Amino acid sequence: MAYKFELYTDKAGETRFRFKAPNGEIMFGSEGYKQKKSAQDAIASIQKNAGGAAVEDNTGK
Repeated sequence: MAYKFELYTDKAGETRFRFKAPNGEIMFGSEGYKQKKSAQDAIASIQKNAGGAAVEDNTGK
């Protein structure tokens, strides 16, 4: 199994997505989107732009 995005409908009827690791663990989830296309567009943006994203550490440690 590979990393994957999983689209689903929440209890409010909105479309959300979660990103899952190969072992099935949910690594992060999205906000709710009224339109499925908006969720799909958010996934496409992450796939395109996040590879070189910087990490900003605001933990104070």
